[in-house]
Amino acid sequence: MLRHRVTRPIVGLLAACTLVPGGAVVATSAGAVPSAPAPVVAAVVQAQPQAPSYDARIRITKHGIPHITAQDFGSLGFGSGYAAASASICTLADTLVTGRGQRSLFFGPKARYDDQVTLEASNLQVDAFVTDLRNRRVVEKLLASKAGPGRESRQMVDGYVAGINTYLRTNTVTDPACRKAAYLKPNATSIDLWYGVYLANLLASAGVFVKEIVDADPPSATDPGLPELPVRASAVDRAALLKGLGRDPEAPFGSNATAVGGAETSTRRGMLLGNPHFPWRGRYHFTQQHLTIPGSYDVAGASLIGSPAVNIGWNKNVAWSHTVSTAYRFTPYEYKTVGPTTYLTDAGPQQLERRTVKVRVKRADGSVGTVTEDLYRTPQGYVLDAPALLMPWSATSVWAFRDANGEQLRTIDTFLNMGKARNVRDLLRRQDAGGGMPWVNTTAADRFGDVLYADHSVVPHVTNEMAQRCMTPVGRVLNQVAGLPGLDGTFADSSCAWGTDADAQRPGIFGPRNLPSVVRRDWVMNANDSYWLPNPAARLEGYDQIIGCERCVRTMRTRMVSQYVIDRLRGKRKETPLSFRSHQHENRLRAAEVMRAGGALDDVCAQTGETRACAVLKTWDGRSETTSVGTHIFEEFVSRLPAAPLGQADTVWTVPFSAEDPLNTPRGLASDNPQVVQAMSDAIASLRARKIPFDASWGSLQVAGDRGAPPLPLGGGTGDSVGNANALASRNPVQNKGRYRAITYGSSHIQAISFLDGGRVDARTILTYGQDENPRSRWSSDQTRLFSEGRWVRFAWTDAQIRKDLVRSFVVRG
Repeated sequence: MLRHRVTRPIVGLLAACTLVPGGAVVATSAGAVPSAPAPVVAAVVQAQPQAPSYDARIRITKHGIPHITAQDFGSLGFGSGYAAASASICTLADTLVTGRGQRSLFFGPKARYDDQVTLEASNLQVDAFVTDLRNRRVVEKLLASKAGPGRESRQMVDGYVAGINTYLRTNTVTDPACRKAAYLKPNATSIDLWYGVYLANLLASAGVFVKEIVDADPPSATDPGLPELPVRASAVDRAALLKGLGRDPEAPFGSNATAVGGAETSTRRGMLLGNPHFPWRGRYHFTQQHLTIPGSYDVAGASLIGSPAVNIGWNKNVAWSHTVSTAYRFTPYEYKTVGPTTYLTDAGPQQLERRTVKVRVKRADGSVGTVTEDLYRTPQGYVLDAPALLMPWSATSVWAFRDANGEQLRTIDTFLNMGKARNVRDLLRRQDAGGGMPWVNTTAADRFGDVLYADHSVVPHVTNEMAQRCMTPVGRVLNQVAGLPGLDGTFADSSCAWGTDADAQRPGIFGPRNLPSVVRRDWVMNANDSYWLPNPAARLEGYDQIIGCERCVRTMRTRMVSQYVIDRLRGKRKETPLSFRSHQHENRLRAAEVMRAGGALDDVCAQTGETRACAVLKTWDGRSETTSVGTHIFEEFVSRLPAAPLGQADTVWTVPFSAEDPLNTPRGLASDNPQVVQAMSDAIASLRARKIPFDASWGSLQVAGDRGAPPLPLGGGTGDSVGNANALASRNPVQNKGRYRAITYGSSHIQAISFLDGGRVDARTILTYGQDENPRSRWSSDQTRLFSEGRWVRFAWTDAQIRKDLVRSFVVRG
């Protein structure tokens, strides 16, 4: 934040206003207290100042939350960019560097880039991929096409970038992560940010395969590229394959969202509880904001770094959240080859397009050089060489893939216009009109008591019929194991090309009529399982497999999120705003509830002969509260349970899954299965070997591990297998590394929104890692402490609430 100094002769003239270099004007309220140390900025007075292009008022309330008011979308974006830079300049600048393809220039080519979600590659690999996108002018062409953004979103992005540049011109960065970095210059362009947005669109598609794209080389005599492919799906390591496709079953990228309608709420209006499970740092962490154009636009919530629009949030009538969808965004095509770079099509032999890119890199001695990389393409898209994913570049075939999200730049439009929605049906209409929901489901509630679940995301138009007709033999194995059809590239431009629906926003994708959705008055939910079961009474069936599975097993997390509402509504109890938001901190474990039935879990433990650990497990409360004792024993046990090979029965349970009772099956822990007993024995032995006490409280073991955060005890834990709705994970902690479980991922921007009579909105939120990423800021871990204590922030929504919680107010112009 800024501290200001004005020269004596103009104190009375400027009062609470300071003109700063670069044309920005910052006016501070009396008694304002900055959230972090910042430079003194001298006043500059111009005799005849020109009218600024952008003008936004920013009011900061408790916890550092910015409320931005402007008269147009450009100025609104300007305020949003300035506020985002003040909270997360290091990550924001890093995002721009990535969008320019300059990571190797500033951080070195060998260093690794990990977005904490799906993309993990060297800086050189990332830069080569991005440089080729820029050489091909992918974003520029989309900007000029019907698949590109509209006028308001362009204005938002232009203003957002101007806000970042203004912040950098008028502030000294104090965050130790990037202060004095050479790339912290006020020279960002809108194209830089659009490339950042485009890369985010590719998160669940091309972003997964950057290494395999950049490292793809033709087979040679010394490297023929002929791995031994399995001939049966049962021989494939399914977990490894899913991980390689960006769907790691051990570290899923996901979220929960539940909406309860007027038929089941005490208010007779809708309520929404949303909890995205996202990284606590890096490109895909959230910042909170409230965006207002008086009389025409008013929306609040959270935005991913680099997004001027609210991605998850609410307005006066509708609240929504997102969960990662099971649909695929791409399809691989296998081409027969008759030479290293010659492939066959129904139009005759064709040559792969070879693209050479030059990447500037920082050498070990500090000098700058250039590295050349080759990438290959077919008309469908990039060639990849991925033997571990059953897609090698061999002497007989080559694989390339078409990416549906690579063909659109409508994401900002989609989110921006959702903020204007009048009810849940209008929300979905606006989402469909944008056609840019890249890889998530939508769950929503409105003031009028309706609730919505929809997977109307970007999905390639590949019907079951076309998939069956076009899959190659290896493509069928891919489909059996991972639900991804591998298509025949010979006919990629003809009979095996993606179809198009008449109601689709653009060619090649499914239109709304062929995508699943439901509006109800009771409740809906999603916790990253497929669209099939948003409510036990609403079974969405008859859709194409590329969107997800039907009549298939649900994770324990899905079962837990559903059970919260089922248990509350049992006995004709209604959800109240208090009861509904309390589900977030109940920290029940559905797997524990199921496995303890009939004493099966205790029986398994007793067979190990480990009396001390079993005594702890027997008296455990079955939850993941910070005070719970025994949670870690259960977590270790579940992580070691055997997975059933593809096509074989799951021997962990005595009652198998039934599509007729999907939320109560499978059940019955198989206490007579030696593998189950061995899993418990190994879990206890592992804890003993690591000298982790059996009677340690969960909060002493699971703590905040994010940058700058003290070791605050945290409830919650593993999601899908253990059944925590409050899902948390430890991924490369940068703080408190020595702890058993230092959290850097999971529950993030949590919002509990209840619509009340008289136009009122009860908005409770928690940004689990805090608004500011600079550890010197008082807003860096204050919400982490509240999260640790199971408390909420009452988000200031109305002007009266903002005035009550106001910390400081200022105007930015540029």
